[in-house]
Amino acid sequence: MAASSKTPSKGKKPKKKGNAAKVILGVIIAALLALICAMSIYLVVYLNGLKILNANIDKLDDALGASVIYDADKQEIAKVIKENRENVKFDQFPKQLVDAFVATEDRRFYEHAGVDFWSLGRAVVKDVIARSAVEGGSTITQQLAKNVFLNSDKTFFRKGTEMSIALAIDNQFTKDQILEKYLNRIYFGSQAYGVKAAAKRYFGVTELKDLQLWQIATLAGLPKAPSKYSPISDPEASKDRRGVVLRLMADQGLITEEERAQAAAVDYDPKTQIPVAQSNLFPSFRDYVIKEAYDLYGVTDEQITNGGYKIYTTLNSTAQKAMDKAYTNAKLFQPDGPEQPMQSSMVIIDNASGGIVAMTGGRDYKSGTWNRAYKPRQPGSSFKPLVVYAPAIEKKGYLPTSMLDDTKQEFGKYAPRNYDGQYLGQVDMTYAIKKSKNIPAVWTLSKIGINTGKDFAKQLGITFDENDNNLAMALGGMTKGESPLQMAQAYAAFANNGVYNQGHAILKIEKSDGTIIDYKADPKKVMSEKTSWYMTQMMKEVVTSGGTGVRADFGRPLAGKTGSTQLDLKGLESHYRDIWFVGYTPQWTGAVWAGFDKTDSKHYIRKNYSDRANMVFSAVMSEAMKGIPVKDFERPSGGKQIEQEKPPVQEKKSVTDLRAGWQNSGVRLSWTASEGTSAYQVFRKGPGETDFSQLTPSNSTEYMDQTVQPGGTYEYYVVPANGDAAGVQSNVASVNVPGTEPTPTPPNPDDNNGENGNGNNNGNGNGNGTNNGNNNGNGNGHNNGNGNGNPGKDKDKDKDKDKDKDKEKNPGNTGGGTGNGGSTGGTASPTPTPTPSEPAGSGTTGSRDGDLQPNNG
Repeated sequence: MAASSKTPSKGKKPKKKGNAAKVILGVIIAALLALICAMSIYLVVYLNGLKILNANIDKLDDALGASVIYDADKQEIAKVIKENRENVKFDQFPKQLVDAFVATEDRRFYEHAGVDFWSLGRAVVKDVIARSAVEGGSTITQQLAKNVFLNSDKTFFRKGTEMSIALAIDNQFTKDQILEKYLNRIYFGSQAYGVKAAAKRYFGVTELKDLQLWQIATLAGLPKAPSKYSPISDPEASKDRRGVVLRLMADQGLITEEERAQAAAVDYDPKTQIPVAQSNLFPSFRDYVIKEAYDLYGVTDEQITNGGYKIYTTLNSTAQKAMDKAYTNAKLFQPDGPEQPMQSSMVIIDNASGGIVAMTGGRDYKSGTWNRAYKPRQPGSSFKPLVVYAPAIEKKGYLPTSMLDDTKQEFGKYAPRNYDGQYLGQVDMTYAIKKSKNIPAVWTLSKIGINTGKDFAKQLGITFDENDNNLAMALGGMTKGESPLQMAQAYAAFANNGVYNQGHAILKIEKSDGTIIDYKADPKKVMSEKTSWYMTQMMKEVVTSGGTGVRADFGRPLAGKTGSTQLDLKGLESHYRDIWFVGYTPQWTGAVWAGFDKTDSKHYIRKNYSDRANMVFSAVMSEAMKGIPVKDFERPSGGKQIEQEKPPVQEKKSVTDLRAGWQNSGVRLSWTASEGTSAYQVFRKGPGETDFSQLTPSNSTEYMDQTVQPGGTYEYYVVPANGDAAGVQSNVASVNVPGTEPTPTPPNPDDNNGENGNGNNNGNGNGNGTNNGNNNGNGNGHNNGNGNGNPGKDKDKDKDKDKDKDKEKNPGNTGGGTGNGGSTGGTASPTPTPTPSEPAGSGTTGSRDGDLQPNNG
């Protein structure tokens, strides 16, 4: 029994050894089969790539053909071809230049065989996680291969073909030859093909050996997105990208930390660029089309340049020619400064579709340069409808007839001011928009809430910085601002019954293989038809007589808004940094910005040129819309006439006979009581002061100001307090304080000394037409000039050094009016009408807005 029990155990051991051997043999065979399969696959892939390469070997140096851009009528407007290219041999490339490109684009370039499988594996994992082909993982060799097999689709099939060509290229050429072809072929933006052409285009450097480290890093950062990182079109983005390249080089031990820091700190000087000769129509629009192709569809500059594409756009050639013509007319702009001209940009958008009708990036725009049409600037008062008034109507139930507070006040630490230092107590929304008054806009935003205004504006394509979170936004006070393109597409929603369309230039792209990329419209309802109708009705008033945008009118139904930002240089605060007009007809919306690229004490907008954005708009639109039928704004369902929904209005009290005189050691003010008023706000402006300031309120109809200084003239007005709301501002009374000037004799209230006042009115001109009062004429008896003025012509001859002699016939006030007041200070009308001039208020983020128009008489 014992012997038999041992026999099975001895028999099992050889069986275990046999099983293990079989497993090992199976693994070896499987590995061999896998290796054979892998080699077979590699061979098939390589032979496929070699076949494609041999069939297209000439395309490594030559393009497939020029791409063509067409306008809305399918007429050719531009060809995109390689016009600026210079080939160099590999030994002409500085070592640091080669190091920069390898470190940035393909750090394992010298180790792989055309495809970096480590990077590819990482990319595949990310693609699987994202469930789409999103990660690149392309080597320099693959990027070169992509130029042969042009296809922007991120598919695994395209990637596999690209890899097969890259493997063939790596087998057929040396690493130095591959780099030579790569650096001579790739597109660097601004019509520069190859690194030598790019060095000359951006830096004026003709020999690559003369390039500095910061220039090399700038060039190495361009292939990723040439339009985005061009130092000409966007110096800030280019500098950031350069910093990334320098950090990669430092991390790989190619440069020292000190070298990195020095190269990263250099600012690009655009004066070093060498322009490329223009050979295409409409360069601003052409450049934007190339940018949009990449931004919206991922079609690169290189693919457009080499691919033989057909790009169909929204451009109206007639409108574009009208715009280009106007921008060559020097009379529409302020004379050039000592170092730079007044600049401007404009965009016109089709209201119904969002298609860009015409665009210019600046005066004498050159392809590949700074396209101001999509660069942000402070929008000033043109921002009020977007962030204040439209959201107030849409979200909070305000109406065009809603009364808004127009008393001088502070909002926490923010103290905006009206342009003329005058405050009417209460005004309706329509009047506030027409006159571009600042206090009502800030007050309204404070009532509806900053977030309400921002959320509404975001639906219109407006972007905000994280620091844009204060009431200065009501006046366009922003960290970065908005571009003419953003403003045009936002305003177009008012004309389109509250439907917003993204501005776009491309309708479709037809590739060389017949593949079509179509624009997918995505209209969004962002406000009710009632709100859009009310906004249109109010902004129509802006371009009528007495409105701030009257110079923009060109004889068609038009609505719009002016904007300006105050110059914040000491002693020049009455002048401007930016001026705007954004307006729309029932068919098209146009946005115009004007200013200087770099604002300083020698380059700013003088106040007598503050209407130039209005004039440019009128000149362009009048020509651009010839042949387009005149159409009026159509009232939609729900858009009632404004007068049908007037809210109850509290009666506004007024003082019409404020008198001022020197008595003993102070200025004595007196006036007739306003019915139902028990308190009055008193305002004063002293010698050298540009704004009125509030004094201690008075509970009677008299006030004694003993805080004046000897010598000089002081001006006063009072505003009745009427419950919770203020009344209407009184007439302005002035008095000369004894000292350096003679003491005036207080006039008798019963004397009619004000009848034939000399009328130093606010217009400072003779004016045309009839003065209805409120010209603040400082004539005999301090009469406010409430009477009929003498007709006349405002020749508007500037006294500046530029000797501008534009002659304008404008309606306006006349100083030689016949006064009716008869008493010191004269008589003001119940509803004082401010002059058309609008200097800026104040803003906490550097934009203090107002809309100054030139002297209207």
